[in-house]
Formats: sequence, structure tokens, C-alpha cells
Amino acid sequence: MARGTDARPSGAGGRVRFAGWRPRSLRARQMLGAGLGLIAFLALAGYALDRAFVATAEENLRQRLKAYALKYTEGIEFARNGALVPPYDDPDPRFDMPDSGLYAQVVMPEGAPWGSNSTLGPDLPPSSMLGPLEESFDGPLPYRRADYGEGLTYRYGLGIVYPQSERDEEYPYTVYIFENAQALNSQIAVFRRALWVYLGSAGVLLVLLQVLVLRWSLRPLGRVVEELKRVQRGEAQGMSERHPIELEPLTDSINAFIDSERENLERQRNTLADLAHSLKTPLAVLRTQLDSGGGEQALREELDAQLKRMNNLVTYQLARAASSGHKLFAAPVAIEPHAEEIVRGLEKVYAAKGVLCEFEIDPSARFHGEPGDLLELLGNLLENAFKWAHSRVLLTVRPGQQQANRRAGLLLSVEDDGPGIAEEDVARILQRGVRGDERVQGHGIGLSTVQDVVRDYRGELSVGRSQELGGAHFQVTLPPGL
Repeated sequence: MARGTDARPSGAGGRVRFAGWRPRSLRARQMLGAGLGLIAFLALAGYALDRAFVATAEENLRQRLKAYALKYTEGIEFARNGALVPPYDDPDPRFDMPDSGLYAQVVMPEGAPWGSNSTLGPDLPPSSMLGPLEESFDGPLPYRRADYGEGLTYRYGLGIVYPQSERDEEYPYTVYIFENAQALNSQIAVFRRALWVYLGSAGVLLVLLQVLVLRWSLRPLGRVVEELKRVQRGEAQGMSERHPIELEPLTDSINAFIDSERENLERQRNTLADLAHSLKTPLAVLRTQLDSGGGEQALREELDAQLKRMNNLVTYQLARAASSGHKLFAAPVAIEPHAEEIVRGLEKVYAAKGVLCEFEIDPSARFHGEPGDLLELLGNLLENAFKWAHSRVLLTVRPGQQQANRRAGLLLSVEDDGPGIAEEDVARILQRGVRGDERVQGHGIGLSTVQDVVRDYRGELSVGRSQELGGAHFQVTLPPGL
């Protein structure tokens, strides 16, 4: 098998598809496509110009032969007995030279046709009578020259009626002019040689120009490759912002992917650090218990308690890490179905309060991320609202800020008609590092999970008082994504 050929079976019939001939280089692909397009264009242009020149040359030949025929009709007369009186002067000296390549012939209804001196020797194609003022032009027609060689000729015919006023008679006749096709073929051959020389030269220049344009147009891709190599070597933190508009989505996606990977790495480090820090205390307690030399029963009880504590710590850290992560290019998630599912469960839990939850959800609003993250946001915010509301909860969702070539952001807010949150407590409950087991005074919601998810999506969480319901107002703002 030739090198570079990828043979793979395709279909039940055992057919083999060869796909290895496709060039892997973008430069080679563009050069191949441009080259084939240029060859096709030059071929079609050459063919069109050739056909146009041949048609023009044949039309010029027809007009010239017609002029000769009209000139002959001016000098032709008929005697009283109906005999043809040939013209005294020929319109071109070649008509008087035997086998010169230019021939004149007059055909009459009866008798042998008259011919110019140039018709002596060659055997011209037979000609017939034409009607009055009827024209014909055909060729190239085969004929035999005086030296018995084969040749080709064009023929023009014009039907004429000569009036005899004295005897009130008419004498119809037809003038035929023949010209050897060699002169026209020579003109066409000269034109074709010049045409393909010029087109070939233009093709070479266009190929060179295409190479220059291709190098210039692919230079931004080369810069992208160089920047990626610098990022891989650790010499740059990400892609620069100076790129063509067509490459901006690519470079922005690469930067977002790099940032996401760095955030994931940092999150994993923080999770391991938090887990290690959290396990220090129960391990220290176990070490102290062992060193104290207490009884076996006390050691067993302490071991059981600390193992449960460590298990809870590991479970919590893993759950936190899972809820913090999200896919960079996640598919859009419809919000209303998840909100209805959560509300149905909360209505059963808080059935005694009879809380009514209202939706104001824009049908075009979408959450671009993990469904689990959306459930964390809606679940915590709605559960808190149900817990503290007197009778009403309002969920509002609408598309946020939009930018060209980016998916829209998201605005999500939950309001209730409960007691609300004191203004002096808002800054404290939104402080970073609030643990999941901490509770906001007077409101009963742990905001660490919500804040972590919002922070992972580069969003903002604000807490205030609802202008419509009078209770707490939690608003999540997510920026536009890629």
C-alpha cells in the first residue's frame, strides 16, 4: 500500500474508501483548490475567446466574399441571345491567376457554369442555383487542387436576376465565390498560439500572486500557532487579543478553556487543601487518644466518632467539588421545567403554609452550564424563600446582557413576602469563605454553595429587599458566555 493512503472498509459490500489523498495542510488545500479553479477558469476563458475569434473571422470572410460577389454582379451582362457576357475586370488579381485559392463561378439554369481564370485546374465543389437575393455561406468544403492535392474551401453564394428591358425578359443566375481555408486557418492558428501564451503567462503570474496572498492570509493562523506554543512552554498566560475577526471566536474559546482549566486545577488544590486541613483535627484527636493510654472501650468510641466525622468531611468536600465544576461549552438548559420540579416538592414540604409561587420566566432564557448547578441555585434560593415567606414567592428569569458572537447572560431572582434581611447583615452574609454549615442570622440559608456556583460562572450574587413583595430579594447575574 502506498505511503499516506488510508484504506478503510465502508459498507457491507466490502467497498474500500481511500481518504489519505486529502492534503492535511491548509496551505496545500488552498493552493490545490485555487490551482484547480485557475486552470478551469483559464480553460473556459481560452475556449470562449477561441470560439469568439473563429466566429468573428468567419463572419469577416463571409462579408469579404459577399463584396466580391456584388462586384461581379456589377460587370455581368447578357447578350440578346441570352449568352452570359463576363466582366472585363476582376475585383482581385487572384481571380485571374490559375489555382490562386480565390475563385469565382457563375451558375445559370442551363449550360455549363462560367468560372474565373483561377478555376482552371482545381475541381471545386458542385454548386446549384439560388433564388433571387438568396444567400448561402458554408464551409470548409473539401475540393481538389490543380496539383491533385486535397484542400478545404469556404463558399459564398448570391442569387441574382438580370432584367432585359429591351425584350422584357429576365435571366436568373447565381454568383459563387470560393476561398481556400488555409488563410483563415493560419489566422486562427496564430491567434491560438498568442492566446495560450498570454493566458499561460497570466496563469503563472496569478499563481505567484496566489502564493503571496495565501502566505499573507495564513499569517494570522501562524501567529495563533506560535502563541499556543508559547502557552504550552509557559512563556505566556493566554492568547493575545489582536487577531482577525474570524479567529476571535477561536482565540476567545482557547482563552476561556485555559482559564477554566486553571480554575479547575486551583479548585482541586483548594479542595485537597481544605480536606487535608479538615482531617487534621480528627487525626490529632485520635493520636491524642492513643497516646493517653485510655481504655479499649473509650478508644473504640472515640475512633467511631472521629471516623464518622472524617467521613462527613470527605462527603462534604466531594459534594462541594462536584457542585463547583461546570462544563465550559455546556448545552443550554431550559429553566422552567427544573423550577416546576423543585416547586412541586417544596409545596408538599410547606403545604401547611399554603405558599403560592409565581413564575415570570422568559421563554428564551437559558442556563448554559451543568443541570446540577442550576438545581443547586434554584433549590437553595427557592427553599429559603418558601421557608421564610408568609404566602407568596416570585421567581423571575430573563436573558441578561448580550454581546456579538456570544451566548446571552442570565438574570435570575427570587423574592418573598417574609421578614427580609436587615441591611446591616447583607455584607456579612455575603462574605467569602462562608462554610456550608454556617447559617445567616434570622434567615436560615447557607449561601456558600450558591456563592461557589455563582463564582464558578463568573457571576454576581446580590441580596436586598423586594420592592414588590417586601421580603428578601436574591438576584443572580451571570455574564455572557462563549
